[in-house]
Amino acid sequence: MAAALESAWQVLTANFSEFQLATVFTFLIHETAFFLSGLPSLLFERFGLFAKYKIQKKSNTSAYQNRCVLRLILYHVCVNLPVIIFSYPAFKFMGLRSSLPLPHWTVVVSQVAFYFVLEDFVFYWGHRALHTKWLYKYATPFGLTSEYAHPAEILFLGFATVVGPALTGPHLVTLWLWVVLRVLETVEAHSGYHFPWSPSNFLPLYGGSDFHDYHHRVLYTKSGNYASTFVYMDWLFGTDKDYRKVKAMEEKEGNKDM
Repeated sequence: MAAALESAWQVLTANFSEFQLATVFTFLIHETAFFLSGLPSLLFERFGLFAKYKIQKKSNTSAYQNRCVLRLILYHVCVNLPVIIFSYPAFKFMGLRSSLPLPHWTVVVSQVAFYFVLEDFVFYWGHRALHTKWLYKYATPFGLTSEYAHPAEILFLGFATVVGPALTGPHLVTLWLWVVLRVLETVEAHSGYHFPWSPSNFLPLYGGSDFHDYHHRVLYTKSGNYASTFVYMDWLFGTDKDYRKVKAMEEKEGNKDM
């Protein structure tokens, strides 16, 4: 398996420069993961599918969804892609590499785990500081709204995603895996649906869609639930108290109905 992966990687690096792989390919991998994972919740909402699993009863209009997608494409091409291109020298200086051998799986897992923890910490404080009506304009999320933000927020909070890789200088394969997993996590958190198979039902400390959706429901207040992935930052700093109260009330009302 490892030999086959290294052989495939050798073919890739023989046909494309490291600059092309680290910039254009990284951008394309992000776009593919983002739109493929984000479109289902958009379609569920548009056609009323899986309605019983929808967290909020209200829905976005088709016009709003279309406007969101168009702006996302504009933001990604005009903001994300240039940032990826111009940040390549910095990543290269910090140790990013694409040469063989590929990193051992234990290195990949440990680095990605570190990225998740560090990103969650940095994102929490940045998100909490930036949470203003000027920057946040949507209260009923669907998957693609995870990156539907003011360009200032894209740049500032994007730092939380790249700070881990910038510090460790990973192999490009590790960076790509991190990009895909981070996209899948944030799209799920913004999906607006909580299914029986949602990750938060199985992964301890993982926030997921239900935890983050509350953040948008009370958008223009001190909503709390600012962390991106886990729940412990909000618990430690008391910014999940209102959410816990609401969940306790919902559970109590549910027990009464039984």
